[in-house]
Amino acid sequence: MKIPMMSALLAVTLSAGAQAAPQTHTVTIANLQFEPHTLTVKRGDRVVWANQDLVPHTATADKAFDSHSIAANASWTYTARTPGRYDYMCTLHPMMKATLVVE
Repeated sequence: MKIPMMSALLAVTLSAGAQAAPQTHTVTIANLQFEPHTLTVKRGDRVVWANQDLVPHTATADKAFDSHSIAANASWTYTARTPGRYDYMCTLHPMMKATLVVE
């Protein structure tokens, strides 16, 4: 009767090693702000910056990512590949700042 126990152990081991499917997270740009101000994601997740303002914005983290200009009512998607803390800003409106944390 050791076979059922071994099967159960194998199933637990396999499920523990399985990685969750990548998630998609949205940062809303509105009223000259990034919302949420701090976003934590897993490696492999996608982050979409959706510009709901009437003017263009960027999402720019020094040496990590740069959306370039995101037009009004447009979006930009980034896949988080490297773990770390990334403080970013809008280069067109430097008072707009936020943080992306990749685990």
